[in-house]
Amino acid sequence: MNETKLNPSGNLPLSERPIDIFFIVIFSLFCITSIISDMVPVIGVNFNQRGENTVANWNYWYAHENDLLFQNPPAWKRIIVGLSAFVYMPFYIVLVIALWKGWNRIQLPSVIYATMIATLTGIVIYGVQFWPEPVMYPNPFADSPPLIDMRCQNPAKFLVFNTPYVLLPILLLIRMRKPMPFNRKF
Repeated sequence: MNETKLNPSGNLPLSERPIDIFFIVIFSLFCITSIISDMVPVIGVNFNQRGENTVANWNYWYAHENDLLFQNPPAWKRIIVGLSAFVYMPFYIVLVIALWKGWNRIQLPSVIYATMIATLTGIVIYGVQFWPEPVMYPNPFADSPPLIDMRCQNPAKFLVFNTPYVLLPILLLIRMRKPMPFNRKF
C-alpha cells in the first residue's frame, strides 16, 4: 500500500504535488515576462523602432508584426498592461512562494487572479485583436502615418505568445477550485 505522508499542516509535500512544481516554473516565467514586456510600455519606453535598449528591441520584435495594439497602446490597454506589471507580477512572486510552501490561504487570491486575467486577456484582448471595431488609433511616437490599423497582423504568433496567459490561469483556477488545495494532488 502506497501511503502519502502529510506534513504537520495536513498538506502533501511538494514532491507529491507535481502540478504545483509545474505552476512554480510557469509563474516564475510569467514574473520575468511581466518585467520584460509589460513594464516597458507602462513606463513609457518607445519600442516602435529598433534602438539601443535590448528589452525594447525584444518588445519591438514581438509587437511590430503582430500586436500593434501592444506597441501603440490606447489608455485602456495601458491600464491592462499596467495591471500585469504592477499587480500580477507581485502576485506571481507570492503565488510561487505559496505553491512552494503549501500556503492554503493562496486559494482565494488565485481564484480572483485567474478569473480576472482570463476575463481581461481572454475577452478584451482577443476580442479587440481578432474582431476589432473599425477604429484607427493615433500613433504617439511617429510623424506618419498618423493612424494605425490595430488589427492583429500575425494571428499565429499572437496566439503562441498570449494563449498561455489565458489557459494556464484557467488551469490554476481548476487546481484551486476547493479550499485546502495542498491537501490533494490536484
